[in-house]
Amino acid sequence: MNSTALNAPRDRDNLKQLVSDIVLYARQQGASASAAEVSEGFGQTVTVRQGKVETIEYNRDKGMSISVYIGQRRGNASTSDFSRQAVRDTVDAALNIARYTAEDDCAGLPDADQLATEFPDLDLYHPWTLNVEQAIELASECEQAAFRTDKRINNSEGATVNVSEGLFVQANSLGFIGGYPSSRHSVSCSVIAGKGDGMQRDYWYGSARDAREILKVEEIGRIAAERTVRRLNARKLDTMQCPVLFEAPVAGGLFGHFVGAVSGGSLYRKSSFLLDQLDKPVFSRNIRIDDVPDIRRGLASSVFDDEGVRTRRRAVVEEGVLRGYFLGSYSARKLGMQTTGNAGGTHNLIVQPGDLDFNGLLRRMQRGLLVTELLGHGVNPVTGDYSRGAAGFWVEHGEIQYPVEEITIAGNLKDMYKHVVAVGNDVLVQGSRQCGSVLIENMMVAGR
Repeated sequence: MNSTALNAPRDRDNLKQLVSDIVLYARQQGASASAAEVSEGFGQTVTVRQGKVETIEYNRDKGMSISVYIGQRRGNASTSDFSRQAVRDTVDAALNIARYTAEDDCAGLPDADQLATEFPDLDLYHPWTLNVEQAIELASECEQAAFRTDKRINNSEGATVNVSEGLFVQANSLGFIGGYPSSRHSVSCSVIAGKGDGMQRDYWYGSARDAREILKVEEIGRIAAERTVRRLNARKLDTMQCPVLFEAPVAGGLFGHFVGAVSGGSLYRKSSFLLDQLDKPVFSRNIRIDDVPDIRRGLASSVFDDEGVRTRRRAVVEEGVLRGYFLGSYSARKLGMQTTGNAGGTHNLIVQPGDLDFNGLLRRMQRGLLVTELLGHGVNPVTGDYSRGAAGFWVEHGEIQYPVEEITIAGNLKDMYKHVVAVGNDVLVQGSRQCGSVLIENMMVAGR
């Protein structure tokens, strides 16, 4: 293990003692309930550009947060100082806030019977024994692989190697205490081809809990280069309606909008385009979406959520029908429901792949737009109206014909979801949302 890595067992014992002391002190000072979290972590990032070291960044962080309740009045405070006096001052500050806060009949800890009591090892911690010199070498190899791939690659935004480890422990006054170390490492490369107004850039990256599961740096550089040069000599399109295929790296964003729409905060505030849709069809019948918290080494795996509530596998969408929301305790109470163990967000969101690979989806589409990059943030979470700048490729006879740019795609997410023709089996695992490319039957494409 490198000198910067966490000493996970020893550090976890220290944090467990600290968080237990925090909860005890809060009770002694008059809190009727409390929940606390303490964490430590470090990161190392090295970027090489044009063969030279551009940045070396190192951070080591720690933090503590405490939520206290006086009846149904809540106060929260945080600090990065773990000294005894600073911790007590932070708890006292949270109590003072609670005393002046209005009562909220939905405030409070989760019900005790919802808390996790078993803590299986999900294999989330894999230190990467990488010193700065080794990181520089890997980043250099990644960038050089991109330059070697095609002589039209003439510039670079750099190749980056990132190492990250963390450890947290959380506890509450109901007796819950749990925590674990985790790691997340990545390698990325972004390069440029062409000149003047014809310049194009693209990138590729890999991310994993265990660095051994990341693509070889030479492969990441090669893919970044190939994705860049294929965009050269891009054209504009006429305005039309046509099928749109979202390539896997951008398709996950479609489901990110879905998650936001069926999460507790949007629902109880009535700021969602999917209000009152539980047990109703919101996608085409070929769509199944699962929230899966227990994938070993999963990038969003966890035994419990941010409140200590146990997590569980569940189908959120079955045959296009919405079967569940994403709720923490507070939003669940606001809606008169039960928490789903999603305080803090989703876990590994798995969109069930279909039978077609990427080329099969192109053949299925026959004629239309392949989107490989989205620009801007033109999505209305209340109405579902969707309008994004885009770039990609025009497809005829099931084959890519030429790159396109400076276009806008538009529709409404409610309609788009119900007209998903197919989801590919070209699934990428680069984050919490896992899905293949997504073919939508028809959208407006605005061009020249």
